[in-house]
Amino acid sequence: MLNIRKSAERGHVKFSWLEARPSFSFGNYYDPRFMGFHNLRVINEDKIAPSRGFPTHGHQDMEIITYMISGALEHKDSMGNRDVIRPGEIQHMSAGTGIQHSEYNASDTEEAHVLQIWIEPEKNGIEPEYTQKFVRDVVTPGKLGLLAGPTGKGGALTMHADALLYMGILNDDQEIEHTLETNNHAWLQMVRGELLLNGIELNSGDGMAISDEGTLKIRASKSSEFLLFELN
Repeated sequence: MLNIRKSAERGHVKFSWLEARPSFSFGNYYDPRFMGFHNLRVINEDKIAPSRGFPTHGHQDMEIITYMISGALEHKDSMGNRDVIRPGEIQHMSAGTGIQHSEYNASDTEEAHVLQIWIEPEKNGIEPEYTQKFVRDVVTPGKLGLLAGPTGKGGALTMHADALLYMGILNDDQEIEHTLETNNHAWLQMVRGELLLNGIELNSGDGMAISDEGTLKIRASKSSEFLLFELN
């Protein structure tokens, strides 16, 4: 079963400093039809104005991933971490028993374009963790690269969730086939480009809920970048 979530049908929240496109209910956007997909709770596509951002706030018992599309984002947290994340990197936090952090656009001239992702953990009450890693070099065009998973296999980031996160880059007319490893549920999120997933067209910003498909055939109509989540 394939259910498309078109980019234009997502939520749309706009402030003077932020334009957000949440795929699922979040903050000021609520739609009871879209409360998440299995243990994937949040995918927000955010565009953050120069030098602006999210002041210090808290999270608990959530696996949080930041994926930069363009620009740079400065991170500070209550564990003493201070980093700038740029395209080609991902940032992962296990909020666990509780963490405070802020995220600000690190540029005073350029917009920051980012995907904010929340996945429900397997277990609550763990010690908070923070990791940032350059991942672009694990992805070869025409193949999927594993970015994060519960065991950290193959150099991937370890997250405390029953999920696998892959990144894919396909050049024009490239095609890959992928057999789902976990419980046969997945979500594909387009970052940019245009492709066919089991014959259904997806464009920039589109998402696809996937159940009982087993094997995914992904073909790029033009150069594309996407994330694939295998979920419980």
